[in-house]
Amino acid sequence: MIMSKLLHREETYAIIGKLFEVHNNLGGGFLEVVYKDALELEFKQSSISFDREKRYSVNYKGNVLKHEFFADFVVFDKIILEVKAVRETRNEAFVAQCLNYLRISGCRVAILANFGLENLDYQRIVL
Repeated sequence: MIMSKLLHREETYAIIGKLFEVHNNLGGGFLEVVYKDALELEFKQSSISFDREKRYSVNYKGNVLKHEFFADFVVFDKIILEVKAVRETRNEAFVAQCLNYLRISGCRVAILANFGLENLDYQRIVL
């Protein structure tokens, strides 16, 4: 795919830049919540709009289920950012989680970021 055709290209690059900023400063090994706190600080300092742990209801056959889900971040009102801190790479269950979040939220792009490895691992997921 041609780079200029990527959906939400500039916004995605801004988010990925902040992921690297956090990883370059903290490295791997912290709990997930530490990385979320650092990302929240980075987004605020850069005036990047976001909602942390945004709540979504799940509609099933016209009924709203009693359990909701919380996206780690919704950035720029259109990109789901799911943060992990695990020793696994490219876990398909995490990808499936992001796809479900995209379906429920109406967003089309997600970034799955894993800070649990020596190097930052991230994946851009498009619905």
